[in-house]
Amino acid sequence: MKFVTVFYNDELFVGLVDQGETKVLLLNHAEEAMTGQKSFPSSMLECIASGETFIQKVNGLLEWIQTSERTESLYLPIDDVKLLAPIPRPSKNILCVGKNYAEHAIEMGSEADIPEYIMVFTKAPTTVVGSNERVLNHQNVTDQLDYEGELAIIIGKKGQAIKKEEALDYIFGYTILNDVTARDLQSRHKQFFIGKSLDTTCPMGPWIVHKSIIENPNHLNIQTTVNGEVRQNSNTKNFIFPIEEVISVLSAGMTLEPGDIIATGTPAGVGKGFKPPKFLSPGDQMEVTIEKIGTLKNTIQE
Repeated sequence: MKFVTVFYNDELFVGLVDQGETKVLLLNHAEEAMTGQKSFPSSMLECIASGETFIQKVNGLLEWIQTSERTESLYLPIDDVKLLAPIPRPSKNILCVGKNYAEHAIEMGSEADIPEYIMVFTKAPTTVVGSNERVLNHQNVTDQLDYEGELAIIIGKKGQAIKKEEALDYIFGYTILNDVTARDLQSRHKQFFIGKSLDTTCPMGPWIVHKSIIENPNHLNIQTTVNGEVRQNSNTKNFIFPIEEVISVLSAGMTLEPGDIIATGTPAGVGKGFKPPKFLSPGDQMEVTIEKIGTLKNTIQE
């Protein structure tokens, strides 16, 4: 199941993308056709907070659709809706793991920069935009805008002091995130928040893939291209800290809640790592592709 947030006929809807990624099923429209009622929340955060009840309702809807003669009429062409970020406005800052691939830690410094403990920073909720949306160039404040393709976790249920062996049970699903960063601001302010939190610098999507589709999130190919040139090409098996450990460490003294977003770190190949650096320019087209999820596409404002 690939869950989306869409804007259609001046309203927000939660929907499902079909296997061919060409059509969208609006959950409330489909439920109204089945029962005459519309009971699905209009926000992804509310749907996720409903827990297993939400998934059971969706499965029941899909079972009905499979036997319905109206199947085709219930789906909209994906081009007829506007795909937003699956969670357009997170309720908290996005939690981000830094230097979670050894080669990336080295390209940003040396082997001494490979962390012994998990590094964590955050991005403000105002950074989030969807796939195919424009990323502002922010040339008034930075000339070192950089890309970072990442796998992101969406937490599905509340938890604190979560054990590693139970961590995957707390996940709702997975999406793609591009942690666009102003490197000069990151360096100047001696911390990450400002350089990571410029408006529109957290493209996310195009959808959330339910955890039932991905058996092992610690073994997914991940690739980032800029204007068609492959810049990052790795696999999440190269995590220094696997997802189970990330969730366990974060939740040791902090409560994780439904809808929380955790970006798991970026592989080697960021613009700053090249000699000379390859920072982003106006008009640059970024694509982040992750196995079993899809491709996140964004362009830098011209």
